[in-house]
Amino acid sequence: MDLLAKLRILADAAKYDASCASSGTVTRSSLGEKTGVGSTEGMGICHAYAPDGRCISLLKILLTNSCVYDCLYCINRRSSNVQRARFTVEEVVTLTLGFYRRNCIEGLFLSSGIIRSPDYTMEQVVRVAKALRVDHGFRGYIHLKTIPDASPELLLEAGLYADRLSINVEMPTEDGLARLAPEKDMPSIRRSMGRMRLRIDEAKAEKKSARFAPAGQSTQMIVGADDSSDRKILALSTNLYGNYGLRRVYFSAFSPIPDASAILPPKRAPLLREHRLYQADWLMRFYEFKADELALDAAGNMDLSMDPKLAWALQHREQFPVDVNTASREQLLRVPGMGVKSVDKLLQARRHRRLRMDDLARLRMTMAKVAPFVTALDYQPGGLLDSARLAQRLVPQAAQLDMFA
Repeated sequence: MDLLAKLRILADAAKYDASCASSGTVTRSSLGEKTGVGSTEGMGICHAYAPDGRCISLLKILLTNSCVYDCLYCINRRSSNVQRARFTVEEVVTLTLGFYRRNCIEGLFLSSGIIRSPDYTMEQVVRVAKALRVDHGFRGYIHLKTIPDASPELLLEAGLYADRLSINVEMPTEDGLARLAPEKDMPSIRRSMGRMRLRIDEAKAEKKSARFAPAGQSTQMIVGADDSSDRKILALSTNLYGNYGLRRVYFSAFSPIPDASAILPPKRAPLLREHRLYQADWLMRFYEFKADELALDAAGNMDLSMDPKLAWALQHREQFPVDVNTASREQLLRVPGMGVKSVDKLLQARRHRRLRMDDLARLRMTMAKVAPFVTALDYQPGGLLDSARLAQRLVPQAAQLDMFA
């Protein structure tokens, strides 16, 4: 099989992994250096579009889509009837350098099916990163998908060459993982995450030590392949951020695959549910919300018709309206339509004068959402907040939600 045919197969096979991003790394550039190729800063990246419409700037591929595991939700599982391909280490290095020099990408995201054994596969993945860094002086971004069952030594070596590492928890619960991916083990995944956190923290504390995964670690979980509620998903997300210092938890809506097991859902999970989980994740990371504060129904799921901040505000009308001239930062962050940056700009502006509603508009806030929940020097919402039609007016119409179907 020629290189282009392999690339077509293995780039398409990698699209199911959402746990990649190029943020958070240290700045590195070949400018002013005697040797080195590439940079993690600056402009000039020529973005490409994946078949599913996502804009990407990483060469995102699998080393191979062959796998000895038989995870029921995975298109590349052992029993799947798909065309298989495998890159050599040298081919991945050649492709990465070639695309980078043509200004098509800013780095590499490399994952792999398990071939022979976890240790053998992890060794091949590490060899790619080491060859790029050591043999070719590559200074672009590298994200490696690690294999929890591989030896700790190999996992730690991966961090010496990668900007970010990811270890996927796959499923929201241990029972779900045991049922759908019996060859994977949640305690093993957590142990690997724990080792990574310790080494990342050590590298930060010892500034003179060798760099180690400066962009941290991330994970991904599949949403909708089992009956896990949003409450369980967000509880696990909170645990992973708190105990393992993860930079990101990625959510991937389950999508049916050919020749699927009968125990899997026949339809894909709503993309809108994935979107709401990301919004809730953002509230917990940047808006000082706790998972148990979010508005959930009796089954532990969010209302898909509205964003979780608006749902919380409508359930806690007694806390509104807040005065934009006196409210604390924490209170303002909970106002629908206000983002972190706009709140910080608001706090800075009110040091110099008392704010009016047109001041909020100039800060580019979503005024239709903001207005019922605030007061300003020239504005009182009156009875608007208590109107039974408030939720109906602020919630997008069903036609607008269909874009996520």
